Amino acid sequence: MRSTRSQKSKLARWALLPIGAVVTVILGGCTQAQLRGYLPADSEGATNHTGPITALWVNSWIVLLAVGIVTWALIIWAAVVYRRRKGQTGLPIQLRYNLPIEIFYTIVPLILVLGFFAFTARDQAAIEKVDPNPQVKIEVFGKRWSWDFNYVSANVYSPGVQAQAGPDGKIDVDALPVLYLPVNARVQIEIESRDVAHSFWIVDFLYKKDMIPGRANYMYFIPLKEGTYEGKCAELCGEFHSQMLFTVKVVSQAEYDHQMDLLAKKGQTGQLDATYNLDQNLPGTGAPSTGENK
Repeated sequence: MRSTRSQKSKLARWALLPIGAVVTVILGGCTQAQLRGYLPADSEGATNHTGPITALWVNSWIVLLAVGIVTWALIIWAAVVYRRRKGQTGLPIQLRYNLPIEIFYTIVPLILVLGFFAFTARDQAAIEKVDPNPQVKIEVFGKRWSWDFNYVSANVYSPGVQAQAGPDGKIDVDALPVLYLPVNARVQIEIESRDVAHSFWIVDFLYKKDMIPGRANYMYFIPLKEGTYEGKCAELCGEFHSQMLFTVKVVSQAEYDHQMDLLAKKGQTGQLDATYNLDQNLPGTGAPSTGENK
């Protein structure tokens, strides 16, 4: 009996060695990108929301990796220790109705699910919290296959055109629509669609929001780091969906004011409205007409 137990113990240790080696190599060779869960490098500190989003993403993967390691270790241990040996016949002793094990594999997943839900709900509530007094208000219209920007606070606008590819097939980045944002300002972006469903996504801001025809959605954030960021549509919207691109430039307040003045000097004062929307027969929110046909 003592020999059998000793043999099982040695086999269990040998089974765990490959897992330990793999974990050591992974942790020892982690780059900065890996430690951030392969999220975009420029997203670090880009807005007041990117920190919590990154933490939730990375910590979730750490927990899931730990669960995976335990699960793999148990599978390998059971396969090695309880394998059929030479000369053995028939089925091994079957284990059933083990209350502690059943409680374990019921309670632990439940705790994990509730934990993921709680932290996700907490961060999402903070991201979606309405700012009653934003310093900058911007209205964004998504259209096939470009963007129109209304700078509501400055009463100017900037229409956009679809991304254009050169003879070499590369996109002319300088011709993309540009959305300017002042650094360290509380921003409200109202997003709407002129035709079909789109999705407004500033990649390094780590957040996207759907643009649904007939309704407006809102985003609230504070840009914290000056720079140039990529934006795109994240909802398949037709043939040239991949060319529905834009650029975001987070600049100083002085540079932002200068850009607003340039738009005004071009004559782009006032606001673009729903005149160019393709869906002009959307149902309203008022009471239906009760007039009689004459």
